[in-house]
Amino acid sequence: MKPSNRVALASSNTLRVAAALTVAIFALALLPGVAHAAKAQATPPWSVQVDAVQAGDIALPAEFRIAIYEELVSELTKNKQFDKVYRAGDRTADSAPNLLILKTTMHKFSQGNETQRAVTTVSGWTKLNVRSQLFNRDGKLVLEYFVDGTVRFMGSNLHATHILAHNVAVTLKRSTLPDATAPAAAGNGKTAGQ
Repeated sequence: MKPSNRVALASSNTLRVAAALTVAIFALALLPGVAHAAKAQATPPWSVQVDAVQAGDIALPAEFRIAIYEELVSELTKNKQFDKVYRAGDRTADSAPNLLILKTTMHKFSQGNETQRAVTTVSGWTKLNVRSQLFNRDGKLVLEYFVDGTVRFMGSNLHATHILAHNVAVTLKRSTLPDATAPAAAGNGKTAGQ
């Protein structure tokens, strides 16, 4: 066989292998999307209503309670896990299919000192710990987690509310929500965001 024929044959085989790999990769990329699309069509996505933050027995300043609430609404909207995010008292949530209600109760609170944090890294921390619970419309507990938000270094004390809300949103996104038609099961009570 002439050298030019060998090059042409090798080039032809390389093109066949590349084409076969491209088709295989494309097919593998489609399979999870097809399965996900079929599941999404079978069950409408969940929506969530964020209830007002409850202080419980904790002496929580009003600005922290309001900031936590607003940050929760913002972070849950950003992470796009839920079809819609409703505020407490929003009457349009009454007609939403597959609605979950997020209840947040302060578990621990320690208001730090911004000046101490700026001077030293071992004191002045602002620490928040909440119990986040998701309930279905019937009041059955779907998930329950204890989530932390802490400002350890420089920054405003209220920045802990953003960190807390982000940790709640991430924890919910990593959690497996039940199918809308399945009976609700209680969460595992994990602590997240530490």
